[in-house]
Amino acid sequence: MTKPPAPHKGLVLATLCATMFMAMLDNVIVNNALPRIGQQLHSGVSGLQWVVEGYSLVYAALLLTGGTLGDRYGRKRIFLTGLAVFTTGSAAAALSGTTGTLIAARMFQGLGAALLTPGSLAILRHVFTDERERARAVGLWSGVSALGLAVGPVLGGPIVDAFGWGAVFWINVPVGVAGLLLAARVLPEFAARAKRLDLPGQALSALGFGALVYALIEGPGRGWTDTRVLTLAAVAALALPAFVFVEARSADPMLDLRLFRDRVLTGAAVCGFMTGFGMFGAAFFLPLLMQDVMGWSPSDAGLAGLPMTAMIVVAAPLSSALTSRLGPRLPLVTGLALCATALGALSLYGAHARYPQYVWVLLSMGLGMGMTFAPVSITVMQRVDPAWAGMASATLNTLREIGGVIGVAVLGAVLSGRLTANLTEALHRLGVPAGLDHPFPGASPDGAAVLPAPVRDAVDAAFIDALHLALRCGSAALAAAALAVALLLRRPRGVTSPPASAAPAPHPQTAHRQAPAPRPPR
Repeated sequence: MTKPPAPHKGLVLATLCATMFMAMLDNVIVNNALPRIGQQLHSGVSGLQWVVEGYSLVYAALLLTGGTLGDRYGRKRIFLTGLAVFTTGSAAAALSGTTGTLIAARMFQGLGAALLTPGSLAILRHVFTDERERARAVGLWSGVSALGLAVGPVLGGPIVDAFGWGAVFWINVPVGVAGLLLAARVLPEFAARAKRLDLPGQALSALGFGALVYALIEGPGRGWTDTRVLTLAAVAALALPAFVFVEARSADPMLDLRLFRDRVLTGAAVCGFMTGFGMFGAAFFLPLLMQDVMGWSPSDAGLAGLPMTAMIVVAAPLSSALTSRLGPRLPLVTGLALCATALGALSLYGAHARYPQYVWVLLSMGLGMGMTFAPVSITVMQRVDPAWAGMASATLNTLREIGGVIGVAVLGAVLSGRLTANLTEALHRLGVPAGLDHPFPGASPDGAAVLPAPVRDAVDAAFIDALHLALRCGSAALAAAALAVALLLRRPRGVTSPPASAAPAPHPQTAHRQAPAPRPPR
């Protein structure tokens, strides 16, 4: 590897932050465009879920492969390839004329993000060699990543109002092109490391997670006893344990399970997974509530998220400093507890709630999110040897993204199931034919003009009740995760500080090809 001169470190950090911001932004910027996409492309809740899930699922399923390819072919090369793919996918999404082509383009975007993300943190690990300097850099990188998740709805609303839903994808194109030009000049070259591609592991992980998410999304609509849903659930139940078995026996695994012998890394992984589960799920449904039930415009719904964005900006450096001084336990547990409180509190407000009444919920949510991102990344950098940084980064990013995918799918299944039951009963009482059962409020572009007031009120009430149930489920899951992380990160008696570095020992079949070998746990 050729280390960049000191003056170029700032450019390296700026390049990596900008591209990660864009990758994180695309997880959520589309959310405020979902009602418009549903109207113009005639898509229901299931189709809109796949617009979100198509990106996240491919991103999560291929992150580990992206880390492996970076190790084998060079991190800079794979990073540039991923950025080019992501930019191309963004242009294709903006030009999509049907829900199917939009989902395919989103999946292509996810492929690009999966290739560029693992190398980003690994490059930071190598460029910033001083521990304190690295902690600051990783804290900034993590804060910018979290900011992308919070700024997405804020930017998405005004962009949709002014230019249409396609503009939320066009915005990536100039940023991606500029990032490619800058990255090609300033990113250091890394020597490739001999590593076999784990094709069985990749196939099983993609098959297992894909089948699981498909079953969860389609189950409420098709019915949980539908043959296709049951078949895919069975495939997931077989493929995911098989993936774990294959990785445990592989000489060159894409997911080295020995990382989880370190309880601190395990705690960080649980936190990342559950933060994605709760917050991505909530971010999917809130725009539908604000725009289709409360009657807000996309711009207003986006601007409503500014307090959350501000708190993420405040919390990211605060959590980084706390982690460096006290370890990750306090900021991670606090962040999860705040997110659980925010989701639970949000379920107390309905269609007639006024913004000043629940703005404190958005502040709590932003503070909680900001408290979790930097500690997870810093924990990886502190406890894992540089030779393992790419794989460890890919692993934790995968778990966070998979958490988001499963969060949208599970909370969506809870919402859809409750909505279907409530709406069927309400419309039956009103004597409305089943054919007028809309999948969610505002699904029809002229729904307000077509539906009689009692029916519209029934649709809104059913949706709010179902959303509240989904939010409470997410809150309970996050509260349980806070307790689990608190227990995992509890220091044994007599231990005053966490070890500076920990990593699994080299696998005996591959130790002769790995250089330098990871440092053993202290």
